[in-house]
Amino acid sequence: QLPSKASSHSLRVGNWSERKSHRLPRLPKRHSHDDMLLLAQLGIPSSPSSLNEDSLSTASELLSSRRARRIPKLVQRINSIYSAKRGKKRLKKLSMSNIETASLRDENSESESDSDDRFKAHTQRLVHIQSMLKRAPSYRTLELELIEWQERELFEYFVVVSLKKKPSKNTYLPEVTYQFPKLERPTKQMREAEERLKAIPQFCFPDAKDWLPVSEYNSETFSFMLTGEDGSRRFGYCRRLLPNGKGPRLPEVYCVISRLGCFDLFSKILDEVERRRGISAALVYPFMRSLMESPFPAPGKTIKVKTFLPGAGNEVIELRRPMDSRLEHVDFECLFKCLSVRQIIRIFASLLLERRVIFVADKLSTLSSCSHAVVALLYPFSWQHTFIPVLPSSMIDIVCCPTPFLVGLLSSSLPKLKDLPVEEALMVNLGSDRFIRQMDDEDTLLPRKLQAALEQALERKNELINQDSDSDSDDECNTLNGLVSEVFIRFFVETVGHYSLFLTQNEKGERAFQREAFRKSVASKSIRRFLEVFMESQMFAGFIQDRELRKCRAKGLFEQRVEQYLEELPDTEQSGVNKFLRGLGNKMKFLHKKN
Repeated sequence: QLPSKASSHSLRVGNWSERKSHRLPRLPKRHSHDDMLLLAQLGIPSSPSSLNEDSLSTASELLSSRRARRIPKLVQRINSIYSAKRGKKRLKKLSMSNIETASLRDENSESESDSDDRFKAHTQRLVHIQSMLKRAPSYRTLELELIEWQERELFEYFVVVSLKKKPSKNTYLPEVTYQFPKLERPTKQMREAEERLKAIPQFCFPDAKDWLPVSEYNSETFSFMLTGEDGSRRFGYCRRLLPNGKGPRLPEVYCVISRLGCFDLFSKILDEVERRRGISAALVYPFMRSLMESPFPAPGKTIKVKTFLPGAGNEVIELRRPMDSRLEHVDFECLFKCLSVRQIIRIFASLLLERRVIFVADKLSTLSSCSHAVVALLYPFSWQHTFIPVLPSSMIDIVCCPTPFLVGLLSSSLPKLKDLPVEEALMVNLGSDRFIRQMDDEDTLLPRKLQAALEQALERKNELINQDSDSDSDDECNTLNGLVSEVFIRFFVETVGHYSLFLTQNEKGERAFQREAFRKSVASKSIRRFLEVFMESQMFAGFIQDRELRKCRAKGLFEQRVEQYLEELPDTEQSGVNKFLRGLGNKMKFLHKKN
């Protein structure tokens, strides 16, 4: 019998006396169903008595090479950079006694090479994030949100926003000039919808006070996000364009409000809106009505929408979501054009510790693209706080909020921003690749060796992408978006990739996460110290809560990389964790019976 899971037991051979005399070398720890099928196809004997060292060695080599083949070459190159920087040992051998007796000070005791200042800064960060967590609203799990909204329509509202001149003044105010569908029945939901609609014009024209009629204007695409009091989110996808006509005129914004984030899909819809608007505004509305009746496609699925266009006749528009929908809303190219690798890593570190971050740029599209890109770096975690990629100047007081936020401001609002009593925040000028204001510890927030690996992999991004590839699966990775995503995923695999080993299940079938055991199992002191702070964040709390509530195992790219990572762990590290978890499980059963 081959062990189906990681185990420190030897292969079962005959009775106990036979077992002693048949000490056989073990196969690698974790074998999937596919691995078992492979062994059968290769004629490796399944009978224990017929196994010998040669066949086991052959099987081990075959399984190892097979796993290596299923990991894209680009990912292997990224992993090798981390391995070179990190060192060999990742998890410690654990026992119940050393988990229970180790004190907080013992875990963080300073060696002679560590400075008192570093430990003091770490303690201050821990206290700060704990106090921040108490002030922030509660977390809505991804699982609940997906279940709640997956059956909804493609979008909720479609509005056209225009600029109207203020009476007796030379300035303009944005107003909704068309709305579909119309709000009826004065229910509570309708009143809440009316309040949201009042806010939309400001997000469509956050720079309304700066506008004058123009003769030429290149259309611009951007997006914003509205967060409700209950934590629910709605995305606004906007196309700002100049209507047909002669002489100076003002632009208008066509805006689609949807519950689901899928920038590429809605960008295609807005292309069709602009195409129809170029002929006549009357052609836009029937098109949006036909879309309203369409369901939101699942990842990898396509929906077809039938439309009519004068001169072209009947048309069928296909709207498809990619299978991997993580990066649908993301353009890393814009982020790397605006910021250096070092600055991006500093911003990433600040967001991980749920600090306040403000982006400043000249263009709406730059703010929108960079804001969504830095949030995507956090995958598999998700930003749980205020997120406004483009903040209207009339709402700038939000930056005085004491809770975490990520907001974008147009450069025209910068003088006003500098006059406000903003608490500690990182202010980033996307036009000049510099920090307007910072907390001066951004370089020390992440584990030093992993930060060096992050920086090296990103600096070599073009070289890594352009290296020869002989694997079909590499096509999806060998893009800037794919590479950047994989580099940051590996950072999280190295820091929290062992989380599933510490999700235990009680007799009622409820999952519980062993926090301290999880953190103390890490061999690196700098990673343990980082985890002590990061584990206090709402991002981490939501990630674990999501997995505790799931009835089946989480799926996705991160989970694939975690599985590959756990397969890489040497026997000694894995067996130490297994032994500890068995002891922990026995103790929990004893306490349950005692109660």
